[in-house]
Formats: sequence, structure tokens, C-alpha cells
Amino acid sequence: MGASEWMALLAAAMAAGWVDAVVGGGGLIVLPVFLLVAPTLTPQQVLGTNKLTAIAGTSAAVATFARKVPMQWRLMIPAGLLAAVTSGCGAAAVALINRDLFIPIIMVVLIGVAVFVTLRPQVGVTMATHPPTRRKVVLVVALAAALIGFYDGLLGPGTGTFLIIAFATVLGTEFVRSAAMAKVINLGSNFGGVVYFAATGNVLWGLGAAMACCNIIGAVFGSRMALSKGSGFVRIVLLVVVVAMVIRLGWQQFG
Repeated sequence: MGASEWMALLAAAMAAGWVDAVVGGGGLIVLPVFLLVAPTLTPQQVLGTNKLTAIAGTSAAVATFARKVPMQWRLMIPAGLLAAVTSGCGAAAVALINRDLFIPIIMVVLIGVAVFVTLRPQVGVTMATHPPTRRKVVLVVALAAALIGFYDGLLGPGTGTFLIIAFATVLGTEFVRSAAMAKVINLGSNFGGVVYFAATGNVLWGLGAAMACCNIIGAVFGSRMALSKGSGFVRIVLLVVVVAMVIRLGWQQFG
């Protein structure tokens, strides 16, 4: 790849870091650019290098959120480790499953998310009137880590968005807190994916390290903006990203 291809990927990594820190979905920025400027790379190399990029930005976002948003670390750390395990399993299944089969399902889910958030403007903007029980919180976080973590290893785009929606709708947490919780689990799922792809020789370390630096810049900027502007801002960005995901996946599937 030449200098122009590198610049395109670095710019995509920075933009993806910002989007990921706010609402998730940065993979739908990086992966299409990879396919456009580096068509000779295998899907495993693209996914592996993208995971290396994403784990850096996610780590920066977790560190930024942790200083401002109280979190139940005794719950979130095990959830992150669970996501790492299931993500590794999902990455191992990439070669065995036709990922195109998942695209129509994901599109339906994303459209449902957009409709739900539009019709329920209070979701994610204010805390639930009746906080969920400890048992419910543990169950929802564990299921989200296991199932969405597996999806992250298998396919990836939209992982953070799905986590935020799950926490906001089922647990009633505001979007900023949901985003902070999602980043911890997403960090685990990215780590699991990196471990598997690195072990199988599918990570381009030089390119991935350069993209990781740009991803960190975008992630820090995005997480600080989410904290300063609040849940209403995150809700708007969430809707924009969901619509963009549907359009992008529809073009990929039917274009």
C-alpha cells in the first residue's frame, strides 16, 4: 500500500475512534475503507488489524469514562473477561460461517433500534424511575457480554451500539452510563479477537499500531464530548449512526 492508502486508513481509524467512544459502530467506518484501499487482504487480516486498532481506542475511552462515570467494577471486569472468551470463539468461527447470512438480521435489528429510540425519547436520557434489582443487572450484563461479545468476534460492526441499547432499554441506564459500561465489555471482546487473530498470524502489526494511535485520539475526543454534552447528544449521534449502519449494510448486501 502507498502513502495515500495509509492516510485513508489513518483518517478512518481516527473517525472510528470518535464514533466508537460515543455510540459504537466504528467498525462500519474502518472495514469498508480497508476493503476499498487494500482489496488483496484476507477477511481475517482485515478483522485482525481492525481489532488491534479498536482495542487501543477502546482502552482510552474506558480510561476517560472511568474518571467521570461511577461503575460497578466487580461486575464489569468479569463481564469484560467473559466477552473476551466469547469473542475469541466468534473469531474462530469466522472461517466456518457465512457472515453474509447475518447482514439482513442485523439490518432488521438496527431498524428496530432506530424506531424504538425515536418513539421512546426518554430511553437513555433519564435514569429509570425504579432501578433494576441486582440480580437483573448481573443477568443482563452477563448475557450482553456473552452474546454480543461472540457477535463482535464473528462480525463486529455495531457491537457498542447493541450494548448501549441493551443497557439503556433493559436496565434503564442513561446513554452516557450505558456507553461507559459498553466500552468495558467492548474492550474485553476486542482483546479476545486480537488474541485469536494474532495467534493465527492475521494481524498487520505496523499498520495496526499506526491506526491505533489515531484511534486513541478519536476515542479520547469522542468520550470527552459525550461526557460534556450529555445523553441528549449521544441519543442524536446514536440515531445517525444506526441509520448509517442500515444504509451501509443494505448497500453491501443488495448493492
